[in-house]
Amino acid sequence: MTTPAERPSVLFVCVHNAGRSQMAAAFLTHLSGDRVQARSAGSAPADTVNPAVVEAMSEAGIDISAEIPKVLTTEAVQASDVVITMGCGDTCPVFPGKRYLDWELPDPAGQGVDAVRPIRDEIEKRIRGLLDEISPAGLV
Repeated sequence: MTTPAERPSVLFVCVHNAGRSQMAAAFLTHLSGDRVQARSAGSAPADTVNPAVVEAMSEAGIDISAEIPKVLTTEAVQASDVVITMGCGDTCPVFPGKRYLDWELPDPAGQGVDAVRPIRDEIEKRIRGLLDEISPAGLV
């Protein structure tokens, strides 16, 4: 078992923190158990998580109905080992020594659940690949 200090920390960032970043953080938490700390935030957070995203994640067996979009803070970036942006452009702060990835994914804003499912599935695929890279050896 890893201690909190040994756990890699990943921050997912999108503009509204209502779709892509919420799905990514939920998948990482669901698939990694306590091996990786997942956070999500937005540069201009929405009031609520996209209902189609909540429905699509529920279909995958993950309940994010209680999640609330959070504002991106400098502290969240500094506390993370990996920062994955999802369409936040130049609004994400950059700090030396952090690993940054940019995942280009369609924005689920204003889309129905049928349009969200392929985005959800692509995020899950990328999270599984990320876990293979960052999860402590022997705990996968």
